[in-house]
Amino acid sequence: MRSNKILVPLVLSALLLAALSSCQSDGSGQSSAEEAPPKEKIPVPKFERDSAYVFVEQQVAFGPRVPNTEAHQKCKQWLTGQFKSYGAKVIEQDFQPTAYTGLVLKATNIIAQFNPDANKRIVLAAHWDSRPFADSPLSEERRDEPILGADDGGSGVAILLEVARQLQAHPIEMGVDLVLFDAEDYGESGGERAETYALGSQYWARNLHVSGKQRPKYGILLDMVGARGARFPQEYYSVQFAPQVVRKVWKLAQNMGYGNYFVNDSGGGITDDHYFVNTIAN
Repeated sequence: MRSNKILVPLVLSALLLAALSSCQSDGSGQSSAEEAPPKEKIPVPKFERDSAYVFVEQQVAFGPRVPNTEAHQKCKQWLTGQFKSYGAKVIEQDFQPTAYTGLVLKATNIIAQFNPDANKRIVLAAHWDSRPFADSPLSEERRDEPILGADDGGSGVAILLEVARQLQAHPIEMGVDLVLFDAEDYGESGGERAETYALGSQYWARNLHVSGKQRPKYGILLDMVGARGARFPQEYYSVQFAPQVVRKVWKLAQNMGYGNYFVNDSGGGITDDHYFVNTIAN
């Protein structure tokens, strides 16, 4: 997608995050006589950043992951194999959208399910394709070349691969669907026709892989999350669609000491995968 993307939450229905507030007061300044017992502290596995960096490196080694290319096909096979090796049930959602250029794309959304029979589910998503054009005004003679997408595409996928690895090592009861959207970055330059982007999430939103009670309760989209010195303000559409998710995620980040990354500033609107999921699937 276009530049200046951030990590943004998206809501598919209801928020099911652990409460961050302390025991409620009875209004007199004294604790209630019948205080709820303290919640058991759940250990959180350590995120291995070195592992995530290796996953970025492995994606980039295939070259630009542009639909209809050999690198794209090989990377798809590698991604599905990685998820299967971590014990996930893998769904390949094939579709053939027509790009704004008129070219028919051979695309695949990759869905890795953990606890596929669980009704209580969440989605963590990223896009795995890379931009077919550089778009950079810094080098006019190379702006039509495809990019490697280490950050734009690769970083979000790498985090989800590391999450998958951790889910295998530290199983949980909740159902988790890791969704990799394809054909996200095959859009028209200039930003005038946003619908030419995010073709994979548009298709997924119209063809959810689950239904009924298994519809995800909420989701988090990761896109361009690997830049050095990244700062994530509260993106406009995320606040409009999911204010309660934004508030809790940003508060949790501050409580964990990441307030310098997740800043309490208002960001502009970004028409990315989360926008189409919220406007189509809901």
